[in-house]
Amino acid sequence: MNPRGVEISKAQRIAENGFISAIGNTPLIRLKKLSEETGCDILGKAEFQNPGGSVKDRAAYYVVKDAEERGLLKPGGTVVEGTAGNTGIGLAHVCRSKGYKLVIFMPNTQSQGKIDLLRLLGAEVYPVPAVAYDNPENYNHQATRYAEARENCVWTNQFDNTANRQAHIETTGPEIWAQTGGNIDAFTCGSGTAGTIAGCTRYLKDVSNGRVQCYVADPPGSVIYGYVQSHGAELGDRKGSSITEGIGQGRITENLKPDVELLDGALHISDAKSIEMVYRCLDEEGLYLGASSCLNVAAARDLALKLGPGKTVVTILCDGAYRYADRLFSKKWLREKKLWECVPEGLRKYAVLD
Repeated sequence: MNPRGVEISKAQRIAENGFISAIGNTPLIRLKKLSEETGCDILGKAEFQNPGGSVKDRAAYYVVKDAEERGLLKPGGTVVEGTAGNTGIGLAHVCRSKGYKLVIFMPNTQSQGKIDLLRLLGAEVYPVPAVAYDNPENYNHQATRYAEARENCVWTNQFDNTANRQAHIETTGPEIWAQTGGNIDAFTCGSGTAGTIAGCTRYLKDVSNGRVQCYVADPPGSVIYGYVQSHGAELGDRKGSSITEGIGQGRITENLKPDVELLDGALHISDAKSIEMVYRCLDEEGLYLGASSCLNVAAARDLALKLGPGKTVVTILCDGAYRYADRLFSKKWLREKKLWECVPEGLRKYAVLD
């Protein structure tokens, strides 16, 4: 008998309400090599262990729950979202478990694999032209119009629906605080919808009386780093792009607005650092993580070095690499993105795809 396993099993109990009851309560994993390297405890919250495979399961459940509680969504109703990634997958699982129809609008630049996966999970998918947000034909605006034209149909609006942020105030933040016994010095993660960084920052700042330092991690092509570092004085134009999916932003979302002033700073993480960390996490920690997760890990490492030895830094391991393997471990793709040289020479053996 494994006493530790029995203890954890008793704590988790039975997911009485099916899929939604299995969301959350993910473990914190100490990243051993990086912790030794920095003299800090670097902990990653294993959100890839959620039943839908990512941190977005939390937001997906909360935006649906919010629509139910406000009377916008009744039995047999339809949920609509504009998404090309994990939120759509989380919503597909939640909607199937609750008996709702799901309609997804996404840019037609997304891979056929993503479209097929969402359809496999029961979603109705509409790939539409990839145009800027200020264009009325942007996939988010099309999702809005679709929902508004139908009865018992709700657009969950993941970027500006603060039920997303609330999910992390009520679940992720408290879990981190409880798991560390309050012994946490800093928290960092990226910002896409900003639900995770905003909700966790709000909770951790409140519960620690402001002691926990919170930093947003930002990839190339995003305006968040400049905005935070300038204390809100500068919201530049979005320039460039990043290989990371689901993070980085060209505006301050409604999820971020209430808490952006609580942030202690921002960390700019290059694609080179993210790719290096994809391979390091696999080789050193045995963790098969996506690029956004590894951007977070790279930020946690940088933050640990900034704060100095003896600190505990927590970040989010958003999802695994399973949905991105055809790129992250492809020599051809890495060379096209001029990232092949960023993979440590001794770890290039993991790039097994041509």
